[in-house]
Amino acid sequence: WWLKLYAIVGMAGAGKSEAAQVFEDSGYIKVRFGDITDDQIKKRGLVVNEENERAVREALRKEYGMAAYAILNRPKIDQALQNNPVVIDGLYSWEEYKSLKSYYGEKLVVVAILASPATRHFRLSSRTIRPLSSSEALSRDSSEIENLNKGGPIAMADFNVINEGSLQELSAQIRVLLDQCRGLKWFALPLTSISSSLL
Repeated sequence: WWLKLYAIVGMAGAGKSEAAQVFEDSGYIKVRFGDITDDQIKKRGLVVNEENERAVREALRKEYGMAAYAILNRPKIDQALQNNPVVIDGLYSWEEYKSLKSYYGEKLVVVAILASPATRHFRLSSRTIRPLSSSEALSRDSSEIENLNKGGPIAMADFNVINEGSLQELSAQIRVLLDQCRGLKWFALPLTSISSSLL
């Protein structure tokens, strides 16, 4: 395959994990950045909730810098890339993007999953595990944009996939993206030509 490493970006509730699952079902090894947060919460004996997740994320970035999750996950990515293509679920900060782009170069391709705040907040309020109220979802949006510089990777995405419909529609778009990327000579076709065919 021409592309070995995809990173999924997007705001909470956009459908990042669902998109990453399609990659995983297609043979990619998934590296979920958020697993580090979950592991740290357990190690610290904290209750799993939005407040503690945010505190751990910000503490890790204070310790390692804003590229913390890229730095901490890179050994896992490198190991997986020895034998398999990889998809990153949940690239967040601009600094993480720059760190990975500097290290992996053209091998890294960013896919933004986009949905309106109203759609995303409805999904977050409807999920069975740790649902968020409208005010909690809005607070998370503000925190991720203002404190984690999440807008940068979304703005620099190589692909934009609109996810305002069903899970089946999202899966179909991701499969089209993967099918086109597997069959093309990447250097001969701009990314925008592929992205525009999906929307």
